[in-house]
Amino acid sequence: MTGSLAGIGLRAPHLAEIARDRPAVDFLEIHAENYLAASPARAAVERLRADHPLSIHAVGLSLGSPDGLDAAHLARVAELVRRLEPAWVSEHLAWSTFDGRYFNDLLPLPYTEEALAVVVRNVQRLQDALGRQVAVENPSCYLGFAGSTLSEGEFLAELSARSGCGLLVDVNNIVVTAHNLRLDPLAWLDTLPADAVTQYHLAGHAVNDADGQAILIDDHGSRVSDGVWALFARTVERFGPRPTLVEWDTDVPALSVLVGEADRARRALGAGAQHVDRAA
Repeated sequence: MTGSLAGIGLRAPHLAEIARDRPAVDFLEIHAENYLAASPARAAVERLRADHPLSIHAVGLSLGSPDGLDAAHLARVAELVRRLEPAWVSEHLAWSTFDGRYFNDLLPLPYTEEALAVVVRNVQRLQDALGRQVAVENPSCYLGFAGSTLSEGEFLAELSARSGCGLLVDVNNIVVTAHNLRLDPLAWLDTLPADAVTQYHLAGHAVNDADGQAILIDDHGSRVSDGVWALFARTVERFGPRPTLVEWDTDVPALSVLVGEADRARRALGAGAQHVDRAA
């Protein structure tokens, strides 16, 4: 597979249509936790494998948890990966469990050496269980920790170096984080090692008013914004083309809208690849 692949998130309203019409998308991504148990939906996904490579994106492994990975949940995810044989597997730089309790959110962690050791240990355990490299995605941030001693990019670079994981660069999340924390998105990109970047994500975000200040919310509920497309072009120029997913989780539109966004992503990947070739 080449890097200039563009896929879409597989959502329940589109299952039958995708199976019937086989839209021109390069791959489909599923959230692992939606398919851990046998069900008609999982059977449908298994049938789709014949026409579309799959990507599995986990949302509940809690890589930032000092309690470590939940053994039962890890085993279910590993079994799903063995069953579906996806081209890519990924998770988030976040935590969502504590003392046996699960929280319905991807929660932030401080970027310190102590937190880094926790995430490295959890990622290594995950990769050992799956027998493959996993990509870790940068989160959307709405606050920073005063105790952080590393930038987010530095934390991710060290995580990749110490664990061998790949990095899933979510361009929308960079735009959201950079706006909310008043950071330079291009400087953020410059902290990442190009050879560790394995995937890209794109999505829409909402703009909320907080006492007169605009706050960006990563809601995956609209088309990719112009600002995200612009940063995506710079990202591809910086790292080269990588398999790219368009996410849309709320107010899910017609399948044709998602396919159109994936088409635009594929064109941007092609333009970025030409830039890389000219610069080489």
